[in-house]
Amino acid sequence: MIRWLDTYAATNTTLKTQQGYRNNVKCYVQPHLGHIPLQSLTGRNIQSLYSWMLKKGLSATSVVQVHRILRQALSHGVKWGLLTRNVADATTPPRIERKEMQVWDMSTIQQFIGAASASRFGDFYHLALLTGMRRSELAGLQWASLDLAAGRLSVVRTLQRVSGHGLVEGQPKTARSRRSISLSPKTISLFHEIRGRQIAQQLDVGEVWQNRGYVFTQADGRPVDPDMISKDSPKFVKAAGLPHLTLHGLRHGHATMLLEEGFNPKIVSERLGHATVATTMDVYSHVLPGLQDEVAMAIDIKLGRKAM
Repeated sequence: MIRWLDTYAATNTTLKTQQGYRNNVKCYVQPHLGHIPLQSLTGRNIQSLYSWMLKKGLSATSVVQVHRILRQALSHGVKWGLLTRNVADATTPPRIERKEMQVWDMSTIQQFIGAASASRFGDFYHLALLTGMRRSELAGLQWASLDLAAGRLSVVRTLQRVSGHGLVEGQPKTARSRRSISLSPKTISLFHEIRGRQIAQQLDVGEVWQNRGYVFTQADGRPVDPDMISKDSPKFVKAAGLPHLTLHGLRHGHATMLLEEGFNPKIVSERLGHATVATTMDVYSHVLPGLQDEVAMAIDIKLGRKAM
């Protein structure tokens, strides 16, 4: 596993992904399977690991993540001639039961937008709702990626905190995540306001300013730490007297609003940067029953019959 982490994973995945892989190997794979010679490893050994993790109170999602890491690493063991077959293929990880996504209704969203102006990260929260961008994508957004005259934004970079490496610039996690997002007049206006305040701030601090080109910055021009925003978000929501919602929930709110307005899931998927439309349909399945009702009514209207 360490060889795989230091070779394949180190050259084919982001630092953030590598960190997750290493934590899973260190915390779960090594303690339970580390004493077993590679050629003696069986599917039963791996299945026992999954059972052990569940008994420790870990979620099915955590177990599936370990399963994917093991399966991928062992497949390279086969390619490298260390194994004749991938024994992880003979295992069955637990099924993940996707929980219904928690989102706010429009009244709560309006309350949030009004209260957000009092938060130092209010613009960040507002744009998460207006664009549906991921936390790392907004934190990594630079002015060079914005064309406010044309009303478009290009998602081409990310910014994340990686343990032992500090803030790390990267690229969106998939090819579909690299995308262009159309901006509404309200969104364009908000970007102009942010730019104006940033210019004033730059003049105020003078030579201390570090011109890195980021939209969201600290007082001296350095980019904001996305982890700080994630920590601030639930505190701000609670202080505002609103129902609990994570920062990522703002992205879900954006998608839910579009689906409820009848936009094609394919368009929503492209805007969110999902790998496939199936991902969008799966994540937002709770929104679809209402849309199905509308489809049923539309069929009756189209055929010229009164709906029952």
